[in-house]
Amino acid sequence: MTDRTTADILGSTTARPPFDPELAPVLEAITAAMQPLSDETLAATRRYATEGIPGMAPVDLTAAGRVRVEERQVPGPEGAPDITLLILSPVEDRGPTGGVFHIHGGGMVSGDRRTGVAALLPFVADGSAVVVSVEYRLAPEHPDPAPVEDCYAGLVWTAKHAAELGINPERLLIAGGSAGGGLAAGTALLARDRAFPRLSHQVLVCPMLDDRFETHSSRMLDGEGIWDRNSNLYGWTALLGDRRGGPDVSPYAAPARAEDLSGLPRTYLDTGSAEVFRDEILIYARRLSEAGVSVDLHMWGGGFHAFDGMAAHAALSRASAATREEFIRRALED
Repeated sequence: MTDRTTADILGSTTARPPFDPELAPVLEAITAAMQPLSDETLAATRRYATEGIPGMAPVDLTAAGRVRVEERQVPGPEGAPDITLLILSPVEDRGPTGGVFHIHGGGMVSGDRRTGVAALLPFVADGSAVVVSVEYRLAPEHPDPAPVEDCYAGLVWTAKHAAELGINPERLLIAGGSAGGGLAAGTALLARDRAFPRLSHQVLVCPMLDDRFETHSSRMLDGEGIWDRNSNLYGWTALLGDRRGGPDVSPYAAPARAEDLSGLPRTYLDTGSAEVFRDEILIYARRLSEAGVSVDLHMWGGGFHAFDGMAAHAALSRASAATREEFIRRALED
């Protein structure tokens, strides 16, 4: 496997599809307010990820009293600190329901257990699911394997306490977006290889899967979008250090490297056509299918990374969100 150096990655340019016309003005406003990801801007990036957009009201995780919000300290990986889980459950007890183990995004370097979890609130509020969101250690302070092992420890605790949490263990999903999607894929591989727990589905939203920068899409954005090749290089290097792009990277850290994708749960994958992760996602979907895994794949023309969360009003975003919601609802009801 050819290792792409930093000079190779940052010095190459490729064509990209146009951004959706309705999304483009939103993207322009977002990028104008963001600083390129670097050691100097990491603290500000983390504040933005956890505190949200200045002036925006915080999300009511209780959904006006319909959701019970709890946090627990549970055992982390052997020899590591405890981890924190955010647990969202319906106030109205209707018996065991589906469970969603959620892993937040943030490029492996930012975000916390509350980041992105609001997208799953409707399933809890209407009694369809219990959501457990994990707080994993962040790179670069805690490089691989700390993040994925934290996620796996949280998943194991959730599965072992399914009855207490009101979760039907036959309907346990794992879900994540961006870096969280990559960690969800890695955690699903760990669950398969360690034979516990059994997952019914994995929902991988624009996931971060491959550290090698060998595809067209991984190099096509330079200073464009909200996650370009420069940010991607920073995130992967924070996670893997000098191992990035080399032969000694675990498939649990970079799931695109897994040689065997058989035995994984039914998978939902999506991507925008104008984002750095596009080609890795398309390849992963094909390889899953070739391994006998049922895959629902969606590529949204003109979408940038995480577009449906950044520009929820746009027609493309509404279509993407509705498609994903319909898949999750079917998964919870199976």
